[in-house]
Amino acid sequence: MCDCFAQTVTVNIADQRARPISLSSVSCARLMVHLLSAKHSRLAPWFFALVSMLLPLALPGQSAPPTQEPAMTATLHGAVLDSAGHPVPGAMICVKSETLGTFNASTDASGGYRFPALRPGDYILTAKMDGYSDATLGPVPLARNESKTIDVTLEPARKSAVQSSPSGRPEFSDEPNFIVAGVTDTTSLGGHGSSVFFTSREELAKATASLSHPASSSAAVATNPAAEKDLRDAMERQPADGDTNFRLGKLLVDEGKADQGLVYLERASQKNPGNYDYSYELALARADTGDYSGARKDVQSLLNKTQKTDQDRSEPHHLMADVCEKLNHPLEAVREYQRAAELSPTEAYLFDWGAELLLHHAAEPALEVFKKGNRLFPRSSRMLTGMGAAWYAVGSYDQAVQSLCEASDLNPDELDPYLFLGKIQAVENAPSPAIADRLDRFVRLHPENALANYYYAVSVWKRRKSSEDTENFEKAKSALEKAVQLDPTLGVAYMQLGILDSEQKDFSGAIAAYQRAIEADPDSEDAHYRLAQAYRRAGETSKAQAELQQYKKISKQKEAENERQRHEVQQFVYQLRDQPSPSPLQ
Repeated sequence: MCDCFAQTVTVNIADQRARPISLSSVSCARLMVHLLSAKHSRLAPWFFALVSMLLPLALPGQSAPPTQEPAMTATLHGAVLDSAGHPVPGAMICVKSETLGTFNASTDASGGYRFPALRPGDYILTAKMDGYSDATLGPVPLARNESKTIDVTLEPARKSAVQSSPSGRPEFSDEPNFIVAGVTDTTSLGGHGSSVFFTSREELAKATASLSHPASSSAAVATNPAAEKDLRDAMERQPADGDTNFRLGKLLVDEGKADQGLVYLERASQKNPGNYDYSYELALARADTGDYSGARKDVQSLLNKTQKTDQDRSEPHHLMADVCEKLNHPLEAVREYQRAAELSPTEAYLFDWGAELLLHHAAEPALEVFKKGNRLFPRSSRMLTGMGAAWYAVGSYDQAVQSLCEASDLNPDELDPYLFLGKIQAVENAPSPAIADRLDRFVRLHPENALANYYYAVSVWKRRKSSEDTENFEKAKSALEKAVQLDPTLGVAYMQLGILDSEQKDFSGAIAAYQRAIEADPDSEDAHYRLAQAYRRAGETSKAQAELQQYKKISKQKEAENERQRHEVQQFVYQLRDQPSPSPLQ
């Protein structure tokens, strides 16, 4: 063999292990002449083929050609952006797994990065760049053959999101990157994809808004008959005493009897109109009784007064926002929520601000608020849940799932992140391993929760390998049967049972399940449509036609209702700050 190959080279073989190949020292020129002789000329083509394969490996500075990526690997890619959405080239990206190692890359001119062949597992992703604060995300779960996109936003290091105020509360040190400029109707509002996605996005936005104002706990508060009796006795002795009227009125409001407490709070406020607590509690009581116009006048009176602390000013702004939303003045509402959050950036005020933006289809600004809220309150699962809903609203499915999974991991006993993940899973075709893991945990921690069993069943059903996957079929059916046992009114669980039976060509079972779904929810257009298909396959043509007509009727009614609601929920018009102005027309 040739002298030029008298070194050891390493090549990759199929089982991904490396083996050395040693080539003996023989004069390359003599060997070539020898092979080209008449006696050995037939070996020349084989020799040149061997040289063409081994020469790049043997020469200094040459590397082996890239091997084909194993089919089991996953791909992680995305972009690194600044807070204005501009790409950040040259940023360092690190993905780290405790068991699989650490991998590094840098962003290209467009801010993009790519890890083309990661082993399945959980990774922590970190982005670093001079002049910016580090950003860390994760754990990021990667499954076999999965291609996941994760964009990272870096904030300028010179702008800290939190600074201490004289009162010790955190405050914003940077203004939001948007200005809410007005409102418009939503007749031309479009979605990121199908109508199913749009409906799901609307549902998540409404669910997020409901987290701002959870169901009143006053009904669950134990009444205190003894305290109420003592205060009523005191009222008989001193009916004109402002403090006694206030205490009795507030007690009744706290116990869910705002209509009874209102009269005492009015008396207290009349006795001392300059008392902040009297006026504020009176406004709250008016709002609780549905007198939003009266509450607005009371709150405006409070705002017109000079308050000593930010807290005294932020409370009326936040209450004014609640009242304006009820009066269908969303532009005033969002500005009042913003003012309250800027004066006193508590977790509740920041969340309500973001939820209001999301409810009115301003997903990008809502996402900005939730991100800032998450930096201020990293232990708030509610803030992460809102951020997940905002990510989903802008069409970033992977980031939405990641935020919701983080919320679930932060507080595994909290139901809302699981319910949001379940809603997303219900409309997505590709099953997510991350969602599946959390829904498995949901049903383990809450085995007597009907929705936990339902969402777990849907997750298992979507994970089945084929229609012959009997193991997952039985798991899903068992969980669905338990769900309807726990909640006989859970129509979606009956409908999923019908889907399973139909897939197994058990049309009589499917018909019975769809009928139960319609009993639970007569306006379920999907249940009527599926029942019509089951009747058709069972040969009951007339019944199929009747159900199909019912489906069309309900679909038309719901379309009109959705259009009406879209008109009622006004959309915010917002502008980004610091955007270059267009050049004047010449």
